[in-house]
Amino acid sequence: MKPSEKFKTAIESYLNGKAQNDAVFSADLKKESKNLESCFHYIFGEVKKTGECAFDNQEIFDMAVKYYTDDSIGTPAPIQCRVAVSPPIKADLFSTAPAVSQTAVQKTETVQPVKPVQKTLTLFDL
Repeated sequence: MKPSEKFKTAIESYLNGKAQNDAVFSADLKKESKNLESCFHYIFGEVKKTGECAFDNQEIFDMAVKYYTDDSIGTPAPIQCRVAVSPPIKADLFSTAPAVSQTAVQKTETVQPVKPVQKTLTLFDL
């Protein structure tokens, strides 16, 4: 399977950005035994193992980083699959948080503790 250009660009950009900020990872990214095409095959294989069909972007990026940092990972076999990439959502000061539905929120009621009533003993109670 040949990954789409969007997928290639997303993974490559993430890895290059991480390498710029992390000197240790930069050395891992330059290993001769690792390459981007095998990284894609590793990601596809890991996704197939889970049996799930949707992943968060960070989960996929973490798989790519693991491929480069874990020396026990060899050259994975190609996998037949399709890839869909969603663009990352950039938060800004003007965006709002998604609305929370009332059915998802459980309302709790605060119960005040009952103070024990002290009974004063009289001569007739003795």
